[in-house]
Amino acid sequence: MPPVFAHGRLRLYLLKLLDEAPRHGYEVIRLLEERFQGLYAPSAGTVYPRLAKLEAEGLVTHATEGGRKVYSITDAGRAELADRGGELADLEVEIRDSVTELAAEIRDDVRGAAGDLRREIRAAASASATRVEDESWKAAKEDLRKARQEWKEQARRAKDESRRAREEAQQARRQAKEAQERAREEVQRIAGQLQEQFARSGGVLGSLAGAWLGGAPAAGSADASAAGADGDAGRASQWAADLAATGDPARDLDRLLDRFRDEVRDAARDRGVTSAQVAEARRHLEAACGRLGTTFGAGS
Repeated sequence: MPPVFAHGRLRLYLLKLLDEAPRHGYEVIRLLEERFQGLYAPSAGTVYPRLAKLEAEGLVTHATEGGRKVYSITDAGRAELADRGGELADLEVEIRDSVTELAAEIRDDVRGAAGDLRREIRAAASASATRVEDESWKAAKEDLRKARQEWKEQARRAKDESRRAREEAQQARRQAKEAQERAREEVQRIAGQLQEQFARSGGVLGSLAGAWLGGAPAAGSADASAAGADGDAGRASQWAADLAATGDPARDLDRLLDRFRDEVRDAARDRGVTSAQVAEARRHLEAACGRLGTTFGAGS
């Protein structure tokens, strides 16, 4: 039998099931069997140790109801699930492939059994042509009919599950891409606002904003203020445009934040910065962090 879950994937899928609703261990096993249309059912020795390990890591917790443990996902578990959204989409594709492979194995087994049965029937017919219509022949034909019917039903269920898994994976990819675009737009919008605020403050802060956003005019002049106000949208939309999307929203956000940190640090090193300017920068960055937190909260 081909492996149903790659290394570490069952752990991620257990978090997904518990994120849907609190469940006891037997219910988790039953749900996994349903997701695989009866083609795969993990044993208690597979599921319960992993639930215990997740609880030890602080990702799930349990309460006792009616003498049974009911497991629930924690905030830490939801955070890990959110961080691995792209990997979860890939897991749905892997499950679809596993269902297809399991169905293929069942189909091959049924075909092999049917072939053996046909050979046995031919041998019996050759040995006794006058008895081809006796009870054993009828039973063999009925067994063959049932085997064919069972194979058709399993193939149909595997096909339906494969289609559902493909649709869910496509939806997960679309949601991940939309979240990435929202994050990028918010970072660009805040970048424009920070540039305008830094430009108004003058001195090194204006220079830092200019270095970050691609060479804005020096702060402190009326022309610089006007140029900053009129060009915010254009510069913000072009900033970090060379960073192509990777398909992983969390990684793309890290790259944007790394670019911001490096450019501001380089500008401060080249021009110098005072304690008062650092305090003012702290206020601006605190406001930006709050807006980004609100944005990510709205996109979840």
